[in-house]
Amino acid sequence: DVVGYSRLMGANEKATLRTLTDYQQVFADYVEMFRGRIVNSPGDSILAEFASVVDAVEGAAEIQRELAERNAEMLEDRQMLFRIGVNHGDVMVRGEELYGDAVNIAARLESLAEPGGICISRPVYDQVKQKLKLHFEYMGEQQVKNIAEAVRAYQVLTKPGDAAHRVVQEKSKMIGLDDAAIAATILQGNPPPLPELPSIAILAFDNISGDPEQDYFSEGLSEDIITDLSKLSGLFVISGISSFTYKGREVTPQQIGREMGVKFVLRGSFRKSGERVRITAQLIETEKGNHIWAERYDRKIEDVFVLQDEITEKIVTELDITLVSGEQARLWRKSLKDPQARENYYRGLAIANQYVPGELANASKYFQEVIRLEPKSPLGYTGEARINWGNALLRLTPEFDSQVNELEKNAIRALELDEQFGESYSWLAYAKLLRRKYKESISISERSLQLSPHHANVIQSAGHVHIYAGYPRKGIELINRAIRISPIFPAFFLGNMGTAYCMLGEFEEAINVSRKALEIQPNHIGGHWSLFHALAETNQWEEARHYFAKATRILGFERLLQVHSSLPINNPEYLNRLLDVLVKLKTK
Repeated sequence: DVVGYSRLMGANEKATLRTLTDYQQVFADYVEMFRGRIVNSPGDSILAEFASVVDAVEGAAEIQRELAERNAEMLEDRQMLFRIGVNHGDVMVRGEELYGDAVNIAARLESLAEPGGICISRPVYDQVKQKLKLHFEYMGEQQVKNIAEAVRAYQVLTKPGDAAHRVVQEKSKMIGLDDAAIAATILQGNPPPLPELPSIAILAFDNISGDPEQDYFSEGLSEDIITDLSKLSGLFVISGISSFTYKGREVTPQQIGREMGVKFVLRGSFRKSGERVRITAQLIETEKGNHIWAERYDRKIEDVFVLQDEITEKIVTELDITLVSGEQARLWRKSLKDPQARENYYRGLAIANQYVPGELANASKYFQEVIRLEPKSPLGYTGEARINWGNALLRLTPEFDSQVNELEKNAIRALELDEQFGESYSWLAYAKLLRRKYKESISISERSLQLSPHHANVIQSAGHVHIYAGYPRKGIELINRAIRISPIFPAFFLGNMGTAYCMLGEFEEAINVSRKALEIQPNHIGGHWSLFHALAETNQWEEARHYFAKATRILGFERLLQVHSSLPINNPEYLNRLLDVLVKLKTK
């Protein structure tokens, strides 16, 4: 049935009835197409019967796809979203009507679905899980009205109505991932399985120049190769967050292959002397440690960009990766021509990635210099957007509205310079999130996924947006996917996941992932936040006070309250519970 039907009718009865009639026809057309029949359609509800479970779920997916496309052409407050529930079981027939628990359970499943989404029962899931290209998330046993036994329910995770979701879904299927299972394996400290696609980890190039200050440049060179390769649909690339953890360690290719779940590794060295650089690169097959190719390059510093392209193209050639239309042109296009601009970008990124409050201003100076030297590159603007986001979310400056405005302005400017740069959409989505434009934020984040389906930070950011916009399970699913691409991940991945579990009332899971976040980064404010909240909700007050005290030492209690008051979370119940916990911990 329709989400918010009474509100729509109250706002504009004639327009709502007209849209409802049109959308009911969409249901009728697809139900017939998938060999079903509409039993009845009282008010804004529709009951349909199918002879095949597969037809029912596939038909539901196509209906939501069609309705989403139609809604995209309407003003936000006039969009009509349906929830769909699908159940399988025996029914009683009286004339043209259907009765029985099977029908009642379908109705209860419908109420559990997200707006524009589909919720199915366990019997349905068992029959379709291997037959349809859809992803499912187990919702647990649901106690529903007028049904004696709990119902095992599954959410259809990928919204079939959104093109970006469909692209990501197909790519995930192609990779052969079960993201939740793999993420759980990684969190338990076990190695991930190999994906079906050619897979590679790019290690940070060793700095052998004798100057520790050049570390940022060697890492930046590796990061750029990762960024270029991650745009390819035919390759699975491990995030630099994970692969750079091997820096300075004596490890074999076989060990890296096991721990990262990849078939290949690229390693190399970097030496800078005056205006010249010497770079070596080796592509190694991890199972047996065989060298596929090795090269040494001596170039002028300004030729590093050309050299980066050569290395990337060599990898693509050796792994026999097929480039789809348009990918190759995007792959070889570079935006930072000036060596000094590239150096400043690397320095700024090395600082900003730490998200240490007192250091963000220093990182901003480097990004400002990138903008001055390369005003037509999106990278300086996305770097500044990263600073604006940290300042706004943690209330590190008193000018909250100004930081949000700058965040949006920098993201838009980056997109004007390169509309195919997926990370820019992530920052624009965050700007919309801070303005509480939740649907717009989700739509933009899904565009970032479409452009960068294998970029761990982009995927995690989309998960973060979904959590704050009120879709915590979808957010968890996306962060699990990011964890597969980045098996060694930063603390904020799990801090955001902890928030999602707190929203869902799954406090034991919140405690587990928050503890893991603090193992990675002991001063991570998000880990402390979700941990003291979950501990308090489970009446573990003594330990909750311990982590609350640590959080207040990091930010101070007044700033904690400021952060809470401006959190752009579309879940008043969660925010009220959190505030109640903050007050109780302060007074206990």
